[in-house]
Amino acid sequence: MVQRYIVDSKFVQKRIDTYLIDVLKLSRNKIQKLINTSDILVNNSKVKSSYLLKEDDVITIKQQVDKELEVNPEKIDINIVYEDDDIIVINKDNGMVVHPALGNEKGTLVNGLLYYYDHLSDINGELRPGIVHRIDSFTTGLLVVAKNNEAHQELAKQLKDRTMVRKYYALVWGVINNDTGTIDAPIGRDINNRKRQTVTSINSKKAITHFKVIKRFKETTLVEASLETGRTHQIRVHFNYIKYPIVNDSVYGIKKTIDDSGQCLHAKTLGFNHPKTGKYLEFDSELPNCFVNIMQNFASKEDK
Repeated sequence: MVQRYIVDSKFVQKRIDTYLIDVLKLSRNKIQKLINTSDILVNNSKVKSSYLLKEDDVITIKQQVDKELEVNPEKIDINIVYEDDDIIVINKDNGMVVHPALGNEKGTLVNGLLYYYDHLSDINGELRPGIVHRIDSFTTGLLVVAKNNEAHQELAKQLKDRTMVRKYYALVWGVINNDTGTIDAPIGRDINNRKRQTVTSINSKKAITHFKVIKRFKETTLVEASLETGRTHQIRVHFNYIKYPIVNDSVYGIKKTIDDSGQCLHAKTLGFNHPKTGKYLEFDSELPNCFVNIMQNFASKEDK
């Protein structure tokens, strides 16, 4: 979407980069890049960042520019399972977004990390300090944070090499007959809804989920799902694809939701080699109350 601004008299003789910093809330570096690529024009002509504005100048921005976010430290309770000089293992609460984005600028895990820690890896930029991998806001459970770039690079390598162990518990609708299974189906963005992912052959990436049945109920099945790949919403998309959607998932599940606590999906087990010592570490977390309460509701129907 093209954006146009007509310069008011009060901004005459102001540098264009300074003006756009105030108007768009972008960094000077970002504005310089847009000027260099001719995505910012004045009166349909390319200018330098030092250009001094005149009254009624027409500034055209040729591409959609999102306002940059400010990430501020916040005192937020974080459930730390393990910590040393290189890593932090966190058991994320239900409803907590991992990092800031438009619409979720406060109350994220990153806001909390910045309050408690002065040094985190910066490989993934200012919005994701320390974040090696993510889990969805209403998915609970374990994730690892890197305190420095060396630890981050080693953990990212384990993710890429598929040697990091990530096991989830999911409660799905329907009774799965097979004790084990593998879902091998590529995932990409849903062209009809950009907020959703879907199984598709168009602009997709390979996605593999292994699972085994833990317990069967009359209406649902508790499964352990292991990720071989790590695509956005992978487990939720895959189980919906095989017609066993995750219970209480308002995006990929059936329309019937039990409450507003989010999908019954928990990152239960996380295992990896320590990025500095090489020692294998494995962590396990209990199912959260919101998950347990829903599962017990189905278990209680077994005796009726």
